[in-house]
This record gives sequence, C-alpha cells and structure tokens, in this order.
Amino acid sequence: MNYAAAIRHLKKSDPVMRAIIERFGRCELARESESDEFAALADAIIYQQLAYAAAKTIAQRFRQLYAVNGGGPRMPRPDELLETPAAKLRAAGLSKQKMSYMRDLARKAGDGTLTLGRFSGMTDEQVIENLTQVKGIGRWTAEMFLIFSLGRLDVLPVGDLGVQYGFVHAFKLRKLPKPERMHQLGEKWKPYRTVATWYLWRLRREVTSARKGK
Repeated sequence: MNYAAAIRHLKKSDPVMRAIIERFGRCELARESESDEFAALADAIIYQQLAYAAAKTIAQRFRQLYAVNGGGPRMPRPDELLETPAAKLRAAGLSKQKMSYMRDLARKAGDGTLTLGRFSGMTDEQVIENLTQVKGIGRWTAEMFLIFSLGRLDVLPVGDLGVQYGFVHAFKLRKLPKPERMHQLGEKWKPYRTVATWYLWRLRREVTSARKGK
C-alpha cells in the first residue's frame, strides 16, 4: 500500500511524528495475506496471549485437522469447526477457553450475528461493536482486525502496550499515558492514525532492542 499521502500529512501536522518518520523512513505496514475474514478472526483468537512460535505451531495443527483428500492444511468453515470433537481441538493445542471462543465465533459467523463480508460499508466503531459480540474478541483484537485485515487507516489502539510505550518514547513522558492523553496527542494525526501507530510500534521496537544490546 502507498502511504505517501499519510506520510505527508503526519510530517506536516506534527514535528514529533516528522522526526520519527525521518528516522525510520517509509512505512512498511502491510495487510495480512489472509483474505478470509473468518479465518483471520480464528487466527486472532489462536494467537492471543501466546508467543508467536507457539501460536504458529498451534495454528498449523489446527488447519491440518481440515486437510481434505490429500490437500494442504486449511481453515474450516464455521459449520465444520462446530462439528469438530473437543478432543481433536485439544490435541491441536487449543485450550478449553480458546475452544469456547472459537466455537462462539463459528456460531455467530454461521447465524449471521457477525456481518462477515460486509464490513466495508461500516464505520470502524460499527465493526468493533459487531466483532466484540464474540467471546474472546475484545476491542484490541477488533482494532488489529481493522488494521491488518481491513486496512483501515485511522485506528489508534490506545490499549496496546507497544503503542503506549511508543508515546512514552516519542513525547518523553515519565509514565504510560492514559487513553485520553493519547487521543489528545494523536488528534493531529487524523485521518492517518494507523500509520502513526506503525511508527510508534517501530520506535518502541528500536528502543527495546537498544536496551537489550547494552
């Protein structure tokens, strides 16, 4: 995706963000290759509160359950997931809690509670409200879906710890800021707060890496 307009706006509207952009160069934020919204949400649940490597292994095992006729691993349809015995899901590595979340996702996808495939006509808040009806999907997960699956450009996930620390480093704050403060500081970034978020994540990663290298 071309973020040229976003970069111009952020550099013009905020000297702090301009300095960060000049430090790190072009934005490398990319949408996920997974185009299936149900699959993207199922993955989001699998990856919650797990190290990346462990979650990736579980996600692969989960997909392998639905390989058909010698084909490769794949995400199930909602009805297939609901028909899968708990023992198989557990063997793939899903906890009891995550099995409950996945089944609730499948039920709400199947009965139309989730407006999968129709999010393009909804505002960010409407998408969040719709997704958070699913057990295990909170505002943070919904915001990550907005950013990485729907490619929305004006999301500022103030509940994200990396973003909070990004604000600390960018604005030389003494402690983690409250949501109201982050919204205030990020007001000038509209309508490209997603891109600003990526730069805050990037800043946080660099500071963390530098500290580990000492």
